[in-house]
Amino acid sequence: MAFTEFDTAELPAEHRFDWWREVVARGVAPTRITSDHAADFAGSAGSLDLGRLQITTMSFPGLRSERTAGLIRRSDPETYELTLILAGAMVVGQGRNETRLCAGDFAMWTSSRPYNGHAESGPVIGDSRAIILHLRRALVPLPEAKIDRLLAVGIPARSGTGRVLAQFLDSVVHEAPVLDATERERLGGTGLDLTTGFLAHHLDAQEYLPPEARHAMLLARVDRFLRDNLSDTRLTPRAVAAQHHISVRLLHHLFRGRDESVAATIRRLRLERCRADLADPRLRAMPVQDIGARWGLVNAATFNRLFRTTFGVTPGEYQRASRMKAALFADDGGSRTPQCCGQCETRRRPEG
Repeated sequence: MAFTEFDTAELPAEHRFDWWREVVARGVAPTRITSDHAADFAGSAGSLDLGRLQITTMSFPGLRSERTAGLIRRSDPETYELTLILAGAMVVGQGRNETRLCAGDFAMWTSSRPYNGHAESGPVIGDSRAIILHLRRALVPLPEAKIDRLLAVGIPARSGTGRVLAQFLDSVVHEAPVLDATERERLGGTGLDLTTGFLAHHLDAQEYLPPEARHAMLLARVDRFLRDNLSDTRLTPRAVAAQHHISVRLLHHLFRGRDESVAATIRRLRLERCRADLADPRLRAMPVQDIGARWGLVNAATFNRLFRTTFGVTPGEYQRASRMKAALFADDGGSRTPQCCGQCETRRRPEG
């Protein structure tokens, strides 16, 4: 199976911890794991194969992990393990670096050197959740000596290239159950380009990247910029190109492999935001034309025409239908954006 996910709740209490450790050993690398919660371990683990990349998702209470020289000699997949913390707090150490991480941080370590870490638990911090991207070292076009500088060092995932990569991983995991083989292979290539671009950015080593990796990261940054600035009526292909210090011609070239142009993408994203707002009960008092203007569609007639062409009904009709539906069914939702606990730090280990 391309995507598998299991929860320890499906097993008898006495088998849960051993099972979870075995899953981690197969999905990541053989690691010595201990926990004060071993008697009734509550955790989950999932794996996703993207061809050139593999992803592991996991949740777990407080634990300690160690990858020793003996375990490395026994088995080494020769990977970089890039971990995105979604919840909880963790400490990871490799070489002379030791880093305390919280939700919204990346950290990387290599399977080929001793490693240790522990996840904190308690009534305030709660259980830990993470996404681990397994990156074969042979696929990374950056010098290992440079990458060593990032091992066991916290890298924020709340802005810039970190945010781009974190949202990509989160989206892929969320959609994993419905992805077919072709989509997984394509996303694996995109993920590899984004990851190497992310690493190169933090190492100031973009010159080592192939053109496709540079373009993938640039395109992802453009996508993020579009989503963050849809309300700006001055958001045009020329403005987007100027913001990213590229020519309009290169911007259009980046979008050439897609089904829609830059302008069409902006229009679609704006209409999607409008549709969401029209269905939001918290905005029921807001006039339809104000919702359009809120997302850069200031001309009421144009907004009405584009919405009807795209969704088959006018904005007003959609809003009224949404109100009727809300009266019949209760609906709620949550945010997937990790929030920082404000306690992150990286420090050098003492010599010896």
